[in-house]
Amino acid sequence: MTEPNFPELRVKMVDGQIRTTDVTDIPLLDALLSVPREVFVDDRLRQLAYIDEDLQIAPGRFLMEPSPFAKLAQLAAIRPGDNVLDVGAGTGYASAVFARLGASVTALESDASLAGRAKSALMQAGHGEVSVVGGPLAQGWKASAPYQVIFVNGAVDDVPGALFEQLAEGGRLVVVEGRGNAGVAMLYVKASGATAGRRAFNAAVKPLPGFEKTPAFTF
Repeated sequence: MTEPNFPELRVKMVDGQIRTTDVTDIPLLDALLSVPREVFVDDRLRQLAYIDEDLQIAPGRFLMEPSPFAKLAQLAAIRPGDNVLDVGAGTGYASAVFARLGASVTALESDASLAGRAKSALMQAGHGEVSVVGGPLAQGWKASAPYQVIFVNGAVDDVPGALFEQLAEGGRLVVVEGRGNAGVAMLYVKASGATAGRRAFNAAVKPLPGFEKTPAFTF
C-alpha cells in the first residue's frame, strides 16, 4: 500500500479542521504544520493520523483530536522560553508541538510503555530535548517546577492541588473539566499566589485516567 503524502495531510488538517475553529495563532499553526503526527501513533494507524477523531494509543488512552487540541494549545498561549509540563503526554505529540513553539517541555506519563514510545517518537520527530518522566499524573512533576504552563492531555473530574502548586506566578493551567458533551475547557491563572479559573469553550475530549473524583461518603 502506498504511503500517504503526510505533509499534504498536515496542510489539510490545519486548513480544514483547525483554522475553521478560530485557531489563529501563527506560531501554533506553523508548529502543527511541521510536527509529523503520524510518528506518534501505531504503524497500523499512520494512515489515519490526520483524521478529525481521537486515536487510541493504549487501552483507555488517546491521541486527542486535532481541533480541540489546537484550541486548548492556543488557550495556553505558549511562548518561547516557557517552562511547560505536559500531563498525560502519551506518545509525546503535544510535547513535540510545544517544543516546536520554543518551550522547555517536561512530558509526564504514568504508563511506562507510553513513556518509552514518547521518547522514541520525540527523537524521530527531532525533539529529543523534551524531558520524558514517569510518575502519577495527578502529582505533577515537582522537580522541574515552577511552570509557566501546565497542559492536561485529557478531560478530568477534578484538578488536584499539586498541579496548581507547581504553577509559576502568572502561570496558566489548561484543562478540560467534565465528561463528554458536558466538558468545558478551563484556563486557570495564578496571581499573587492564588489561582482563579474561567470557562473558555465547550470541549468533548476523552478522559485522562487518574483524575477521577472520589465519591463523597453519604449516610
